[in-house]
Amino acid sequence: MPAPADPLDVSVTRLLHAASRGEPDALDEVFPLVYGELQRLARKVRSGRAGDTLNTTALVHEAYLKL
Repeated sequence: MPAPADPLDVSVTRLLHAASRGEPDALDEVFPLVYGELQRLARKVRSGRAGDTLNTTALVHEAYLKL
């Protein structure tokens, strides 16, 4: 039995479909969802790693630019 879908995944997918249909505000709604998730992941990656050159926000910005 498949695991239930993550609500964030469902929201982002729904908004990306809306954007592909030309709904003008859909991508504006995607940004804070994706950015928040990137911050969460960056904090997890950086936890306990003193001496890294990038802080959490800089790491998120780098990842977002690559996306």
